[in-house]
Amino acid sequence: MRRATKIKKVNTPDYQYQNPLVGRFINYIMRQGKKSVAQKVVYKSFDIIKEKTKNNPLELFERAIKNISPSLEVKSRRIGGANYQVPQPVRADRKVQLAFRWIIKAANTKKGKPMAAKLAEEFILASNNEGAAVKKKLDTHRMAEANRAFAHFSW
Repeated sequence: MRRATKIKKVNTPDYQYQNPLVGRFINYIMRQGKKSVAQKVVYKSFDIIKEKTKNNPLELFERAIKNISPSLEVKSRRIGGANYQVPQPVRADRKVQLAFRWIIKAANTKKGKPMAAKLAEEFILASNNEGAAVKKKLDTHRMAEANRAFAHFSW
């Protein structure tokens, strides 16, 4: 008998920009259920972006997420007693999830500034294809490219 199909949760847009991607990012930043704190951090970082670049922060945010999103990743697969790193294409929802994770981690590793300023700086760098999050994406692609010989092991 087949398993019941999972109902996909609809992402609610944020209240200021009415963008579901921003709403998802706010939820990803949130700690211990404090959504208002996460919203303040994200909206403050968007204000800093607008102030520094004189561009629309929403367009810059989407461009940064697009630049960080990986198209390939490696997954470990055990075959005949050996583990192989098998390159796989990344699903669309996982691309966004990885981009969020990498940009937050890159912002967290910086010191001496408020989180909003660190996030804004990382978004600006990522929109120009620079910064730690973009480096993480390039490392992931390099790893997948190096293990291309094991692509025939993919499921």
